[in-house]
Amino acid sequence: MNSWEKVRDDFPILKQRVNGERLAYLDNAATAQRPTPVLNDLLHFYQHDNANVHRGVHTLAMRATEQYETARQTVQHFINAQSPKEIIFTKGTTDGLNLIASTYGREHIHAGDEIVISIAEHHSNLVPWQQLAIEKHAVLKYIGLTADGELDLNDAQQKITDKTKIVAVTHASNVLGTATPLKEITSIAHQHGAVVVGDGAQAAPHLAVDVTDLGVDFYAFSGHKMMSAMGIGVLYGRQALLAQMRPYQFGGEMISTVKRQSTIFADPPYKFEAGTQNVAGAISLASAIKYLDQLDMDKVKQHEQQLVKATLPRLLAEDHVTVYGPHDPAKHTGVISFNIEGLHPHDVATALDMEGIAVRAGHHCAEPLMTELGTTATVRASFYLYNNLDDVDQLIHGIQETKEFFHVGTI
Repeated sequence: MNSWEKVRDDFPILKQRVNGERLAYLDNAATAQRPTPVLNDLLHFYQHDNANVHRGVHTLAMRATEQYETARQTVQHFINAQSPKEIIFTKGTTDGLNLIASTYGREHIHAGDEIVISIAEHHSNLVPWQQLAIEKHAVLKYIGLTADGELDLNDAQQKITDKTKIVAVTHASNVLGTATPLKEITSIAHQHGAVVVGDGAQAAPHLAVDVTDLGVDFYAFSGHKMMSAMGIGVLYGRQALLAQMRPYQFGGEMISTVKRQSTIFADPPYKFEAGTQNVAGAISLASAIKYLDQLDMDKVKQHEQQLVKATLPRLLAEDHVTVYGPHDPAKHTGVISFNIEGLHPHDVATALDMEGIAVRAGHHCAEPLMTELGTTATVRASFYLYNNLDDVDQLIHGIQETKEFFHVGTI
């Protein structure tokens, strides 16, 4: 048994059967499964250390606080931030992106300013900027894609101007499976004095992320897509920017001093973490990161690319199947979107579920991209570190069975 099969043994949920069939879980872009070590660490916290952080001097509170702040340091090292003060715990990517739009964005965007995003953005990295542009009478511009679905750097150079104040782009598409040249985009934006926001929801779980090397000013990602508990996420922000920003929410934990008519806020990151935090979530995220570090993120990426390399040619060879995004496996993350001619994606997903295959169907919270692709929805299969070639075989066989059941190509 190879090492990746041993990894698979850490995920008890994968041992079940669905509709009488072996489970092939291929909905990892939506959420990942949790390995036993992460589940054990989560259970241990609740059974032994459960207490609120920062507020107590009793033993449990001290242990909880230590684990919470150690988790912050773990995240810092995982993305190579310069300081743990640059790591803000959030509810997830969406929460982090809204935080930036509601603080830095609201303070720095004025009438006539430009906000630049890409047409490939998830709604979480589109709607906050769209609404901010409406509120501030700013201009929202979209970077287009190349013919095979990659972000068009030439178009980016045209769209980003001296009027641009914020550039917000995904690091990896949740639909097309393409990685964005984020470092190059950041360089272009900084030449025009704009700040850069990276949406790392589909990148941080799958690629080695170095925010210092990328040069981004902000970077958001979610824990549940990288095997932690749900409800925990991270917003990285450059310390100099965070120090200037007003808090997003107000209440306990985020203050230094409160008087009747005024408040002095705590230093970052605490002024952005109002109220009781998801301590268990942060601990589970640190546990997931340790699990990933043991595997090595470069090897995780290579493993997923091998699965895509095994899947994509077979999918492209299927009659009446349209594959969106690059047809070159080397240009893909572990995400593949496709449609079967004449069938609604929801019907395809339901049929595949009957074969034990979990995929996602819909517009994937990327409606402007769907319009760009000339469709309303797609079927999406997405791989992670515990998937294997049996999952690939099961997916291809399931697609063939679905076409046969619906008589695709025979009518």
